[in-house]
Amino acid sequence: MTATPGSRPAGALLLCRAQPPAVRPPAQLLRERLLLAPAGPDWSVLVPEGKPWLDDGEPVDRVVTGWATALAVAAATWPVVALWWDADRAGFTLAAGFRRTVGYTWLADGTPAGEDEAMSTFADRLALDPVLDVQALEPLTRPDPDADAHARLVGLVAVLARTGLALPADLVPGRNPDRLRAAARDRGAELLEGSWREAVRAELDVVEDTRVGPYLHGPRARVLGAAQLAAGLPLLAWGAARRSGGWATAGALLVAHGALALAGDRLHARVAP
Repeated sequence: MTATPGSRPAGALLLCRAQPPAVRPPAQLLRERLLLAPAGPDWSVLVPEGKPWLDDGEPVDRVVTGWATALAVAAATWPVVALWWDADRAGFTLAAGFRRTVGYTWLADGTPAGEDEAMSTFADRLALDPVLDVQALEPLTRPDPDADAHARLVGLVAVLARTGLALPADLVPGRNPDRLRAAARDRGAELLEGSWREAVRAELDVVEDTRVGPYLHGPRARVLGAAQLAAGLPLLAWGAARRSGGWATAGALLVAHGALALAGDRLHARVAP
């Protein structure tokens, strides 16, 4: 299956290793039009409604890497795998908390253009089987004249299916983004909209019931908040200076979460019903 340069519009899918109720609040904080649907017992999928990589002229991989980073930092307890493609390349980015993102790229014809270590790190961070799953990933890093970039993404999803990922029918990475959105809406995907206040309130309710809950109040909250502000402010400035919407969003979310942690009980009382 050989791709023709320029024949495949840019698109993306965000795979979150959490159920929709946990994904909804941090996804709303992105303030992007996203369709949210379940994708297996412990996975959800986000389908972008808009095309910021076309409107702002920023590469699709850079946009979705910023989104994935922001979601993973906001969630703290579950990782995000961003699948992306355009006319010339395709690839993925894995974001998990404050860890450095890891990714892999293929040229349109399927030629590997990434580091083999990225695949092993990918498997390790997602707690994939170190033998069977890693063996299944290895062919994706080797030349294969019969596998284009689209086939590589489908192969990656097949490996993730071992962890319970089950994308809704017709949500196939590499497809035309308009068809993906139509398929998501036909499957009853939820359109995420709402204010920052509603999103923060919902996220507090979700996070307080997790192991991260103690970090919302007291000394732990102040330490975490200071760390998030220290990381978020330069990232926000870097993204704004380079007009990188994805990274600027990630920085803004870090700053928002840092401020939220430092505010503690006072902010919680302010946003509570």
